[in-house]
Amino acid sequence: MMFVSRLPGIKLAYEFLDGAGPVVMFCPGYASDMAGTKALALAAWCRARGQAMLRFDYAGHGASGGVFTENGVGDWAQDAAFILEQAAPGREVVLVGSSMGGWIALLLGQRLGARLRGLALVAPAPDFTLWLLREGLSPAQRAELEEKGVIYQPSEYGDPLPFSRALIERSAGCLVLEKDIAITCPVRILHGMRDSAVPWRRSLVLVERLASPDVHLTYIKEGDHRLSAPADLQLLETALAQLLGEGGG
Repeated sequence: MMFVSRLPGIKLAYEFLDGAGPVVMFCPGYASDMAGTKALALAAWCRARGQAMLRFDYAGHGASGGVFTENGVGDWAQDAAFILEQAAPGREVVLVGSSMGGWIALLLGQRLGARLRGLALVAPAPDFTLWLLREGLSPAQRAELEEKGVIYQPSEYGDPLPFSRALIERSAGCLVLEKDIAITCPVRILHGMRDSAVPWRRSLVLVERLASPDVHLTYIKEGDHRLSAPADLQLLETALAQLLGEGGG
């Protein structure tokens, strides 16, 4: 494990597997990290093929320093861009983004321009802070958020998740669905139709916004938000193989 500092006193953790390019870069979801099921499965898949891969933790996540509730998508997108340039400067990239990591990947992908060779998204959640504020919180919860600076929402995958005022404020300038998204590389999207965190119809909006003519959206009827079952991981690996020019897998 390696560490770099984008800001003084905050060490960002990453693991880089050197190999053939493009570099597969995994962007984890909200309150997730590089030791999650999908990240480790893709690391093993890349290692078996001699493919370069980058895993990392945003500030306040996993092995990285920083305070989780003091950051937002703007901060975490900067973390992702900084770590990529430290670990694999100038190299071509295939981004894989899960949930909030899909939002991060869309932001980073636009910055990469021609360096972005492909984009794979799993239950992507672009602009989720806007949905949370408009639809996910009751007036009482919004008042509590304003008063206390943080609220906790139940999660079916573990402890309640904190949502902070800083998250809302420091993500507001990163919204991507309000205009066309200038990504022209091939894109593959997987979304479970039993996703209780990000409604599957939101991926249709994303497809419409992407500039790329090569966008495939796959719905998994019994799939949940995480899409970490063996069959789901196989779908992700097949999609990634296509983006890397390996045909069906």
